[in-house]
Amino acid sequence: MTNIDHEFHNDDFQFAHSAGEKLVDKNYSATSYFKDVWTNFKKNRGALVGAIIIIFLIFMAIVGPNMNSYTYKQIHGGQECLVPRIPGIEKIGIFDGYHNGVNQYAEKDAADVYYWFGSDTQGRDIWTRVWSGTRVSLIIALAAVVIDIVIGMVYGLISGFFGGMVDSIMQRFAEILNGIPTLVIVTLLGMVLPAGITSIIFALMLTGWIGMERIARAQVLKVKEQEFVLASRTLGASKFRIIFSEILPNILGQVIVTSMFSIPNAIFLEAYLSFLGLGVPAPMASLGSLVSDGYKSMTTFPHILIIPVIVMAVLMLCFNLFADGLRDAFDPKMINK
Repeated sequence: MTNIDHEFHNDDFQFAHSAGEKLVDKNYSATSYFKDVWTNFKKNRGALVGAIIIIFLIFMAIVGPNMNSYTYKQIHGGQECLVPRIPGIEKIGIFDGYHNGVNQYAEKDAADVYYWFGSDTQGRDIWTRVWSGTRVSLIIALAAVVIDIVIGMVYGLISGFFGGMVDSIMQRFAEILNGIPTLVIVTLLGMVLPAGITSIIFALMLTGWIGMERIARAQVLKVKEQEFVLASRTLGASKFRIIFSEILPNILGQVIVTSMFSIPNAIFLEAYLSFLGLGVPAPMASLGSLVSDGYKSMTTFPHILIIPVIVMAVLMLCFNLFADGLRDAFDPKMINK
């Protein structure tokens, strides 16, 4: 065996890292938490399609009422209950204004008139009323999310973190509020507040946040005994700093998902109340009031009912798909369950 002598010089080696340099896993540092959430969310095609349709419906709620010359409350005498008629498409035999083999538009001397979704029993344009009603439903949905986060989340965080007598008193108060039927609350609020969006939002402020409060409290009870919270306490951090700087970021995913699931519930609540006549006052339109109006003419002119029902059903379904996708994205362990 040959012995080989090696002679090393100072420039044969160099340090892999300079003195004082922080050593961080490059792969980990290149991927943020929310980038991981987005990656997981894109894998759920249903949620992605739902998000796209939601964006489209929001766009139509903003732009749709201004796409023609009609307003949501404008009445056109002699043009009641016209079926949908769309320029261009009418030439292929659909949405051509014919009902039971009769051209309604020609019969009512409105050959140059087009109602893209038809007209209702008072001669109002359903297209404009549907998208105006969608705007109202989305406003209530947005209010539900804000109420969930501002009231429900904060209430649950404080109740779960302090525990003991504070938790018991706060939970009993929440249970009392939750025991009052929403219909009774809206009816009573309608006596002292203007009927419509205001009373519905106030009803959500009284009881709509209970579900979020329970979720937030349960998450706090699970997290508050972990080591990073104990370390913050040891270092002298204040209680509210621990709540909002340490605990909240670790339960934020569940909070966002719960708030998204509250949107379909708020839309359905508005539709339910409007159907009973406790929602937005006439002539203002909402999806619930449009369904209520169309129900009366369901057998003779079904388009008055079917169109708002389809828009409301698609809106609620897409928000459910979107919320389901967010849940899987924030908690990948749920995907295979």
